Amino acid sequence: MRTRVLALAALLATSACGAEIAADPAAPASGYPVTVRNCDADITFDRAPSRVVANDIGITEIMFALGLADRMAGYTVDSGQVRGVESSPWKADFAKVKRLGDDIALEPIQGANADLVFAGWNYGFSETKGLTPDSLKAQGVRSYVLTESCRNGVGKQRGIMPPLEALYTDLRTLGTVFGVRERADKLVAEYQRQVAGVTLPADWKRPKVFLYDSGIDQPFTSGRTAGPEEIITKAGGENIFGDLNDSWTTVSWESVVQRAPDVIMINDYGAESVAAKKAFLRSHPALASVPAVREGRFFVLPYAALVEGPRNPAAIVEFNKFLVG
Repeated sequence: MRTRVLALAALLATSACGAEIAADPAAPASGYPVTVRNCDADITFDRAPSRVVANDIGITEIMFALGLADRMAGYTVDSGQVRGVESSPWKADFAKVKRLGDDIALEPIQGANADLVFAGWNYGFSETKGLTPDSLKAQGVRSYVLTESCRNGVGKQRGIMPPLEALYTDLRTLGTVFGVRERADKLVAEYQRQVAGVTLPADWKRPKVFLYDSGIDQPFTSGRTAGPEEIITKAGGENIFGDLNDSWTTVSWESVVQRAPDVIMINDYGAESVAAKKAFLRSHPALASVPAVREGRFFVLPYAALVEGPRNPAAIVEFNKFLVG
């Protein structure tokens, strides 16, 4: 009995002297809480998410560029992105993190026990399919919306800032959320230097550029708030649909012909090959008079370099070399 009393007294004394006690799981982690702005909302985090599900290749590569593969429960990338994953600088991370399927949905999110979903409007989030930040919140899962996809208040049009600024915003914001702000700031500085290093001749005349994503009856292209806008303009071209206050959008072939692009940039993804896309553009009767088609001026970039993501700065450098030589 005396031994038990002494042992209990020793335990109480040790506890009183500051022995390690199990932390309250509801208490904020060190350095938290942090509050960040995402689209039009402020979000507060008590700790860094540790089971993130990311949707689409560019969004997933943002996580990998920040060194956050170990914070991910999985990602969804459709089968049309096989070539993009193969060419990714983060191919090893794609192999290491679990692929949850082609398309993001509530069931795989719940199955992965996700504590954060990183996606975007038309990058997984959609009222039509019933997967939105609000519907996830009702299930106890938080969301972070890709800034390129933020809606600007005009219907469902997307884009609230220039595309590169959207990329830098997401890197810095997620750097704060995950406690890796220093790494994020270094990445942004590196990308800014890369873009600033692109030069144009003093007498340079900007060629008109049409981004062809897909579409037979009507082409799907980029307005001024999607990645191709600044990939084109920073490289020395002019986006023929840079006057549209939207990111990815549908136009008419008549408007393409009227704007007479000198270069057609092709988005490489999906089941349709680049060769098939070129063949279609060359065979389209209305496009026969377009300078880019007539002169065979095509330039190809992978989807992952055109949507918001860490491949954007290198794409600017690459397209500049094509334009200027």
